[in-house]
Amino acid sequence: MPLDADAIGRGCQGKMTAATQLCGAELGRFKAIAAEDGLLTVACTQQATLFSQVAAENNRANSIQFANIRETAGWSDDAARAGPKMAALLAAATEVAAPMEMVQLESSGVILIYGRDEAAIEAGELLKGHLDVTVLIVPPAALAPPRSVDFPIAKGRITGIKGHLGAFDIVVDDFAKAAPSSRRALTFGPSRSNARSSCDIILDLTGGPALIPGDMRDGYLRADPGNRSSILQAVLKARDLVGTFEKPRYINFDAGLCAHSRSKQIGCTRCLDVCPAGAITPAGNHVAIDADICEGCGQCATACPTGAASYALPPEDALIRKLRTMLVAYHRAGGERAVLLVHDAAHGSPLIDALARFGDGLPANVLPFAVNEVTQTGLESIAAMFAYGVSAIHFLLRAKPRHDVSGLTRTIALADPILAGLGFGSERLSVISTDDPDHLIKALRAAPAHAPAPRPASFRPVGLKRDVLRFALAELHRAAPAPAPADVIPLPEGAPFGAVVVDTAGCTLCLSCVSACPTGALRDDPERPALRFVEDSCVQCGLCRTTCPEKVITLVPQIDFGASRAPTRVLKEEEPFCCIRCSKPFGVKSSIERIIAKLEGQHWMYSGSSERLDAIRMCADCRVGFIAEQGFESFGTPGPTVRTTDDYLRDRETPRDPNRR
Repeated sequence: MPLDADAIGRGCQGKMTAATQLCGAELGRFKAIAAEDGLLTVACTQQATLFSQVAAENNRANSIQFANIRETAGWSDDAARAGPKMAALLAAATEVAAPMEMVQLESSGVILIYGRDEAAIEAGELLKGHLDVTVLIVPPAALAPPRSVDFPIAKGRITGIKGHLGAFDIVVDDFAKAAPSSRRALTFGPSRSNARSSCDIILDLTGGPALIPGDMRDGYLRADPGNRSSILQAVLKARDLVGTFEKPRYINFDAGLCAHSRSKQIGCTRCLDVCPAGAITPAGNHVAIDADICEGCGQCATACPTGAASYALPPEDALIRKLRTMLVAYHRAGGERAVLLVHDAAHGSPLIDALARFGDGLPANVLPFAVNEVTQTGLESIAAMFAYGVSAIHFLLRAKPRHDVSGLTRTIALADPILAGLGFGSERLSVISTDDPDHLIKALRAAPAHAPAPRPASFRPVGLKRDVLRFALAELHRAAPAPAPADVIPLPEGAPFGAVVVDTAGCTLCLSCVSACPTGALRDDPERPALRFVEDSCVQCGLCRTTCPEKVITLVPQIDFGASRAPTRVLKEEEPFCCIRCSKPFGVKSSIERIIAKLEGQHWMYSGSSERLDAIRMCADCRVGFIAEQGFESFGTPGPTVRTTDDYLRDRETPRDPNRR
């Protein structure tokens, strides 16, 4: 494997030691280096266990990082020109992610096997010595009874399912237990619907559609009932699902930033629309994300316009810092026209390995960038990548994705017009859906070559997701290749940026929209009746449009790169109406005059009564005093005399007139 030591040294700006057999004959050299202070990066992942053990002998196990430059760069037809890429991969390995918060799941081994034929009973026989088994057969359940019954058998059809590993709740219709007197075929007792039960594990052998949305849920296993190998694999997995398990908390959620609902009016539903696992549900003014159900696809975080939901494996700012380190090292080492291949480790890494071992390997300018899930890549990451000088980005997906990837499709549809408007052109973003390494290399070679940003940025991202997004977009605008990049770019529906347009003729300045706005983009004026707007804060949640009683608000999805520097814009303002008694302003002049015009001469309470109309011209405090002084009746005529208990007792004691009916 050729090594360009000069390029790697320039890119990493650190001390580099080259070796040919560091894990064997030259292991002593590694021991000596491992004893020194400082962060140590080893460009070999195959012998990571050996190197970690040696480092642990010197209490240096926490100071060693590993980077794979062999399969990703050295085993390639372009290996001689891959020095800048090796430098980039080594530099990226120094960015260590913060520890993850974990979620615990408890399973006692209670399993429900749900099937249509004898395969379900056979699976029960295999598991009865390891788990607490119950078999549920889909009606009519015309099966031969087993010779001995070591676990409950029943018939029924699952109509509802909730929960996760260790805490599944199911609803079964047409439920009935098998009779022990069954002879030729299973017979069942009286059936009932809406039967409820719970279990820790579900093994689905029906061969039908998945019971869980997207087939994504810990503790829910499926197998083809006609494939014995598939059943055995599922049985072996089920046997291991007993005890305490940990999974990462993939999403950090701040309910205070959520723009889902206000005053029972629905606004943003982006995360609800894209979650393939069914882990997100409405919960009043915000949504709730069940960490026990969440499978970490990250699409809710990429779709969330306010940053209420943010990915935690790693956070957005940490992911972009790693990108920055990689690309800065690549350019410092002399690399040109960097192309990012974003992939997940479970699917992408084996394809890259196979391409390196049995094919031509990756091109020298293609930088593999592993993430937990490709769908976690949001607009902030894409903007930062191009601002840092990337020429193109390819997202590597499975030929048949495990879950819905519409979130990634929406992100690309949002990024494309921004890149085009800034002069980057089209075809900068693409999705490669394949399980074949040969197809992968063909797609990479067929992709058009693009020039990167002429003035690459080097900013350091800090802050929450929305702050990182604003910063990345501002730097992208600054690094754009166009001589005069557009300042305002129209975006597709659902974009997290945009303006609010108000039909001022129909607006009454009731300011309901101000009360509903979750981000403070719409504001009032404490001094006078006015509606103000801050475009940089608008996330296009639609709550203002939904809440407006006059329906005069329209959303305009767009990105205005000058919005962060623009002053607050006044959408509508009017003269205040001052109280005729105390002169205090208390309402909008046009609204008060409109009300008086409608009531005067047209409403029986105010006909011929200028004093009653004067009450409308007063503020709340003065109006109360004025009505009390004038002794106005609520309905314009004297009300009925108030009767007390003494009056009713007196009526009972008074002799009744015989002529009165």
